[in-house]
Amino acid sequence: MKKTIFISGTPCTGKTTVSEGLSDKLECRLVKINDLAIENDFVLGIDENKGYKIIDVDRLNEKVNEIISNSNELLIFEGHLAHLCDGADKVFVLRVHPDILRSRLEGRDYSESKIHENLEAEAMGVCTAEAYDIYGENVQEIDVGELGIGEIIDLLEDAIFDRITFPVGEVDFMDWLITQH
Repeated sequence: MKKTIFISGTPCTGKTTVSEGLSDKLECRLVKINDLAIENDFVLGIDENKGYKIIDVDRLNEKVNEIISNSNELLIFEGHLAHLCDGADKVFVLRVHPDILRSRLEGRDYSESKIHENLEAEAMGVCTAEAYDIYGENVQEIDVGELGIGEIIDLLEDAIFDRITFPVGEVDFMDWLITQH
């Protein structure tokens, strides 16, 4: 079965853990977007203010499309840049309430400015909005903050095979953003 799934979301929403478990369960190939970018030298530099890698998304997109075109299997691409690439049949954006996300980001020793930037991005649904601009109705978003890994994997499996849907717009953390300012 040839199908391409992208799993995206703000850092610390569980993309890697969930994608690894899902690819094991479905016995399919998992491509980690960040690793793909590093292995293929698509890193243009480091943002001095924010400390994150600047990726050549155009070249990354070309590589993603090359992998998709050479595959006849179910593929899962994971990473917060996945939704900026072409070729997905479905895009899933994992969402987590900013209060939960804060403790996860702090656990990774992110700077306060990086934490703040990611919390605002999550509250405003930046990954969802970007994905929707490219994929429209092929985007689904799931609030995974209170769910266990197994539950998330099961929900994603059901959504991949059209047994359930998670339409864009049902996850809303804007109240959090309003109360922060």
